[in-house]
Amino acid sequence: QVQLVESGGGLVQPGGSLSLSCAASGSISSINAMGWYRQAPGKQRELVARMYTGGGTNYADSAKGRFTISRDNTKNTVSLQMNTLKPDDTAVYYCNALIVSAGTLRNYWGQGTQVTVSS
Repeated sequence: QVQLVESGGGLVQPGGSLSLSCAASGSISSINAMGWYRQAPGKQRELVARMYTGGGTNYADSAKGRFTISRDNTKNTVSLQMNTLKPDDTAVYYCNALIVSAGTLRNYWGQGTQVTVSS
């Protein structure tokens, strides 16, 4: 069984910074990619940033230049540094990982962590 456990998030003023972290644990053979999605009230879940094991990255246009994703492949962790936060960044942020476990590649999700940007 595989689990993703997130930490970080909270309330921050516009222009501020927050950092999110996620650790994958359990029966993991390999991790193809780890990243972050978010879902605001009334909206669909959307990709924020993803990093592949080889180092390639994808960022949402809204995240480029403000957010930075990083991974520690030895610890199966992924972090998201978010700077210059805006009210539009308010959402539940979900850790996501493509993991091979017991010979099967599956998509795993964390439980979500709330990020609120407000004065």
